[in-house]
Amino acid sequence: MEIQTFPSEIVFFDLETTVPNQTGHHFHILEFGAIIVCPRKLEELESFTTLIQPKDLSVVSLRSSRSDGITRDKVREAPSFEDVAEKIYGLLHGRIWAGHNIRRFDCVRIKEAFAEIGKAAPEPSGIIDSLGLLSDKFGKRAGNMKMASLAAYFGLGVQKHRSLDDVRMNLEVLKHCATVLFLESTLPSQLEGQWQNSSKIMTRSRSNKQIAPRAMPYSKGGSLGKMTQNVKNLLSKAQGNQALQNLMKHSHSLLR
Repeated sequence: MEIQTFPSEIVFFDLETTVPNQTGHHFHILEFGAIIVCPRKLEELESFTTLIQPKDLSVVSLRSSRSDGITRDKVREAPSFEDVAEKIYGLLHGRIWAGHNIRRFDCVRIKEAFAEIGKAAPEPSGIIDSLGLLSDKFGKRAGNMKMASLAAYFGLGVQKHRSLDDVRMNLEVLKHCATVLFLESTLPSQLEGQWQNSSKIMTRSRSNKQIAPRAMPYSKGGSLGKMTQNVKNLLSKAQGNQALQNLMKHSHSLLR
């Protein structure tokens, strides 16, 4: 049967895995999560997530340091990778793959998992790795390029390290970064220094447990929609009403 492909659709996906603690051991996929996104509107069209039971349950920790983390009991009754391989293949094959650090990690783990069950791995029509993309375009203004730091910078909440939650957070981070980059490149004289002088939120330093302010492009309780609305007047005065439409159009092009 011929597999239908969707070369212009974007699939954000994320894997949760075991972490090898000895040389020679390899990663075991414990969870797969993905959302299919319309490239024109950057809206979620479809989602899928599943826990995955590894062949050897002993590689999974009995307890997790996270409240909603993956434990041995949680995957005990989950399907094997072979059981869900066809579904995963259908979601990934022929689409643009997107994710954070997927080139070095998630893409490699997917190929390994399909090779282990003796089946052909899905192939992307293109890859958007937000780690490399944002390292180049956005820089380390969030402190580092971890998803948790980028999400905190934009007030998007705490990263849960669960696949479906993380891919949705990844999409929102990209939307926010694209909008900020476009504003900076379009109106540099009006916006120069604005992010640094804008409202601040309080963050906790891991090293000394102290509370310290971190500059944010808008208040913690805000959203991308609110920020876009706030700059609408500025854009309109500077370039006319067409500017707002160009904003979102250019934001989308940054993800290509």
